[in-house]
Amino acid sequence: MQQSTLKELSEALGISISTVSRALKDHPDISAATKQKVKELAAAMEYEPNSYAVQLRTRQSNVLGLLVPTLDNFFNDAFLAAVEEEARNYGYTVLIMQSKDNVEIETASLNLFRKNMAMGVFATVSVATEDMSPFHKLEDLKIPVVFFDRVPEEEGFHTVCLSDADAARLAAEAIIEKKKKNVLALFAHPHLSITKIRSKTFVETFKQQSPSTNVTLDFPEQLEPSKEVALKMLQSKNPPDVIFCMSDVILIGVMKAVHQLNLSVPQDVSIISISNGFIPTMYNPVITYVETSGYKLGKLSFSQMLGRLKGEEVKQNVYIESILVKGGSL
Repeated sequence: MQQSTLKELSEALGISISTVSRALKDHPDISAATKQKVKELAAAMEYEPNSYAVQLRTRQSNVLGLLVPTLDNFFNDAFLAAVEEEARNYGYTVLIMQSKDNVEIETASLNLFRKNMAMGVFATVSVATEDMSPFHKLEDLKIPVVFFDRVPEEEGFHTVCLSDADAARLAAEAIIEKKKKNVLALFAHPHLSITKIRSKTFVETFKQQSPSTNVTLDFPEQLEPSKEVALKMLQSKNPPDVIFCMSDVILIGVMKAVHQLNLSVPQDVSIISISNGFIPTMYNPVITYVETSGYKLGKLSFSQMLGRLKGEEVKQNVYIESILVKGGSL
């Protein structure tokens, strides 16, 4: 059935469009009897307000934008699930865009959020993001931005992320506890602040607590490059006795190499990762990991966003505590 309009309701009742509109909004100048007639007919004719017209009038769309590099990983999927769950509870909808780590797509997505009158935006920066002016523009328009996971190095933005330094330290200390001597540490793109923090803390922990340990760093970022680096190093004259993986994607690549070489974990090589928690359980033995929960981060990010939308004072930078989850791979 085609949606009814205010004009059709007014014609059916023989009253003005403005009277119908005010009756539907419970305006005090409209009698109770008229309100009842209007609402009963509106229900019978399946009338719904024109949401776009409401947006134009109120400048409030109840839409929240969410920008991620990609949705094809468990972390972002879990983050989205948490945000969408909370948004639904508070009467918001979520408009999702993927930047594909492309600055032009990122900027176009932010413009789309603005044109759709998004009330707030959750964002993870792309690997190539340097100019933060598109995000500043949103803030200048009173559209709050909450960054999560991959956050900008520039100060002044609201961020929600894992305690990246603690995550790297916990992983390094777990390796040191097992007295490993030849570490291969694989990280994401070196341009990202999250990578810089994790790699720096990881190396410094060994320098302070186990300076004799050999630590080799590489930045393969994606699955196939991670596999190739692992294959090369595991077949070298001095293969690593443990491999650290900064993410689930890197972990999958490393495990492909381990399986291709028919190596046993942890007998031939030990594995430890930073993970959302699902991928490590797919292997036998279960991979030891430092938890980075997209779901928990989503819940906390929405709480920060809600506070900003209400005009409350919220902390500019908040963190989730890192937790070491022991499996049998170390």
